[in-house]
Amino acid sequence: MPVSLRELSKRTQGLTPGHRACAGCGFPSIIRLVLGATTDPKVVANATGCMEVVTTIFPYTAWPVNWIHSLFENAAATIAGVESAYRALKRKGKIKTDKEIKFIAFGGDGGTYDIGLQSLSGALERGHNFLYVLYDNQAYMNTGIQRSSATPFGAHTTTSPAGKVIPGKLQKRKEITDIVAAHGIPYAAQASISHWLDLQKKAEKALTTEGPTFLNVLSPCTPGWVIPDDMTVEVAKMAVETRAWPLYEVENGYYRVTYKPKEYVPIEEWFKMQGRFKHLLKRPDLIAEAQRQVNETWERLLWLETRPRKEEEK
Repeated sequence: MPVSLRELSKRTQGLTPGHRACAGCGFPSIIRLVLGATTDPKVVANATGCMEVVTTIFPYTAWPVNWIHSLFENAAATIAGVESAYRALKRKGKIKTDKEIKFIAFGGDGGTYDIGLQSLSGALERGHNFLYVLYDNQAYMNTGIQRSSATPFGAHTTTSPAGKVIPGKLQKRKEITDIVAAHGIPYAAQASISHWLDLQKKAEKALTTEGPTFLNVLSPCTPGWVIPDDMTVEVAKMAVETRAWPLYEVENGYYRVTYKPKEYVPIEEWFKMQGRFKHLLKRPDLIAEAQRQVNETWERLLWLETRPRKEEEK
């Protein structure tokens, strides 16, 4: 069952104070909510990226759990290997414990959407018992705010600069949660730091589900998105209200939208909050295209949600 914020604060958290993340960064909250969703022992693999860099500047660490640094591209393979070794040692009687160990990997855009996709896909296909958490800040923030396949249409980055010829990124954001769900895993979900209870419920479900599971969590980046450091939650919430970032889960292949805005807020309202989209405010044609993409994705999700389950088909 979901726990209260008071109860979460009493649990042993997965990140201590003193890390060096930017003010307003979203991922510290993600770590605490995800790792606070279970009291079981944990082993964490962390792909190279902002999260790894700012929490483990030698000789210090902000991780009070068993933690392994991995390269950009192989955090999923690393945690899969640890999980396999654990199962082998238990079979041989070399590990004797009644406690269930949770195996969790954290990765950003590069480690998940792009150069780490092959590693993740392989681990999912093999069926390892682990949770993969994507902290989705929609660009390669650690190396200079370059565009990734997570970057939304129209966003300005250092490698998709907005100018007279090209108005930011020209391509639509890759739907990584759908790609992961297509592997036939038991649970995948999309969440946001702005909706902490929804995220905590999904983390708990993922950590109590046997087999590979996946969480894609929106994590605003203050320098990359060009937002004030006290507006992180508000910007994340507007992403949900505009349906630019739908909250949903895919359980054994069946979709369920976990939050439906009472009113459909135009995508332009989300753009207005961020410097990376300021050039679009002068281009109503591009705003219209971005809105069309949002509407199309939302309608597809609603359609997927209405598909009858097997027991209903009988």
